[in-house]
Amino acid sequence: MSTALHYKSDLRDLFFNLFEFYDIGRTSLGKAPFGAMDETTAKEALTAFEKLCSTELAASFVEADHTPLQLDGDGNVTLPEALKTSMRTFYESGWHLLDLPEHLGGMGAPPSVRWAAFELLVGSNAPLGFYVFGGFIATIIDRLATDAQKKRFVENMVEHHWGGTMVLTEPDAGSDVGAARTKARHLHDDVWEIEGVKRFITNGDFDFAPNIVHLVLARPEGAGPGTKGLSMFIVPKWWVDEDGRLTDQRNGVYVTHIEKKMGIKASATCELTFGERGQARGLLVGNVHDGIRQMFHVIEHARMAIGMKSMATLSTAYLNALAFAKERVQGADLLRSADKSAPRVRIIQHPDVRRMLMLQKAHAHGMRAMGLFLASIQDQVEIQGGHGASDAAVLDRLNDLLLPLLKGYNSEKTYELLGVALQCFGGSGYLQDYPIEQYIRDQKIDTLYEGTTAIQALDFFFRKVARDGGETLRYLFEQVKATLKENAGGEALAAERAAVGRAASEIEAMLGTMMEKVGESLYHVGLQGNRILFAVAETTIGWLLLRQAAVALERKKVNPEDAAFYDGKIAAARFFCREVLPNVTLARKLVEASSLELMELPEEAF
Repeated sequence: MSTALHYKSDLRDLFFNLFEFYDIGRTSLGKAPFGAMDETTAKEALTAFEKLCSTELAASFVEADHTPLQLDGDGNVTLPEALKTSMRTFYESGWHLLDLPEHLGGMGAPPSVRWAAFELLVGSNAPLGFYVFGGFIATIIDRLATDAQKKRFVENMVEHHWGGTMVLTEPDAGSDVGAARTKARHLHDDVWEIEGVKRFITNGDFDFAPNIVHLVLARPEGAGPGTKGLSMFIVPKWWVDEDGRLTDQRNGVYVTHIEKKMGIKASATCELTFGERGQARGLLVGNVHDGIRQMFHVIEHARMAIGMKSMATLSTAYLNALAFAKERVQGADLLRSADKSAPRVRIIQHPDVRRMLMLQKAHAHGMRAMGLFLASIQDQVEIQGGHGASDAAVLDRLNDLLLPLLKGYNSEKTYELLGVALQCFGGSGYLQDYPIEQYIRDQKIDTLYEGTTAIQALDFFFRKVARDGGETLRYLFEQVKATLKENAGGEALAAERAAVGRAASEIEAMLGTMMEKVGESLYHVGLQGNRILFAVAETTIGWLLLRQAAVALERKKVNPEDAAFYDGKIAAARFFCREVLPNVTLARKLVEASSLELMELPEEAF
């Protein structure tokens, strides 16, 4: 088997989520600011994009992994030709416009459609999905910058396909953004001089883009310590005049190293040095010192993107494993294993293979349901006035609550389940003949990108639950309880409703216990935070899969020709509730038993 066309999408489940479950044709499409797109247009766009992703964009997946990036002495990064061909196809086909609002020449699609398309893109070729990040950076500048800054950059970035980056991490600071030492010195007006070194910058340079626009956090002279002392600056590779003209003046920001990585090798992970080879000039974003709040617009988008990337990888891994299991013949049926003359069967007939396949399917469908749940919330936030609008405040907080669940749980669980996908292939899965080994190498970074899992867990507990006294979490679980009260799915899903109800009760008890333990030491949260994050994520997923199963039961009656798909939805929900949700009870017991023994252990004992 060739891995060149490795990607297997699940467009049917995407459409189920968007148009049968979240029903965006009724709730989002056609409503301001998404008035330009209706359900037919959305379906046609996603169908066409899926075809492109599965063929031309997926075609460079393997070659770009095997062809090293090149860095020259002037800080320029050269990409593999195959990847540039895919990128060219993406832009020439106009798919970058799907992510843009109408006033920037885009299609005006709601977040639900945009994130569905993003799943297709990063599932087929994640590095390509990162290299086209410039369009999103243009929307951030359009949202936060001054009119003069917008004139300088936004149209250029959209029309000429400039690259864009977020620049936070430093060599000695790592995830501690507040420890950043990169300096900013005021020159005149909104122009500043930047000096310092940044590390782990995704796509810090690539030769496809005429220009790269970096959004950089730096500390102005005299600013205080920590994240509140940071400001955000627009720092282009090539200087741009006030009228938006791209000049031949090389700005003093250079790639000085490309990291050699375990996976996602086609994505240039760069060290950027500012001010060493000439002056590095940047523009203070919006001409206000509000850097960390501004950058969180980018960080939160990136966290969502990584959660969706992990889910997309698990989904295609599962579908590849499923295809293999339907073809690979090995061994007799277990019931006839003692009969040496029994015919050999396809491995999908073996119980353990079926268990592994359903484990992947249930999680892939659950992660997609959770990701598009966030996306549907984001639709409504925009319809109700946008981020920060008073009418959208409750949903805004719910979106914030769920982001660390999506990023932290999806990335960790996918890495675990990719090993299960490989296991379905047996020894063949360890070979480069199949894509799973590259999926594993490319996906592991997702648990580290944009804040490690432990950072997501601490963010969830302290900033999203404790800070508002659990109000937003209660709002979410009121919806869970409403599903149970409504008897969703009737008698057919009684056991699943009971499982979700038990899990929800365990979460309430678990968080109550942890609130008490915090009084003894915050170390308890550090020790148990991941466990809490996963338990809440699994309860949320169980609830969503239960609701989806209830919809599938009804849809099966009116669409009997699609019965196999709906039966699969129901089976996935039942499996998840039976096999996964009991983990929540174990998590509650372990949180209750939490002790500080590890923190008191002398280092020498390790």
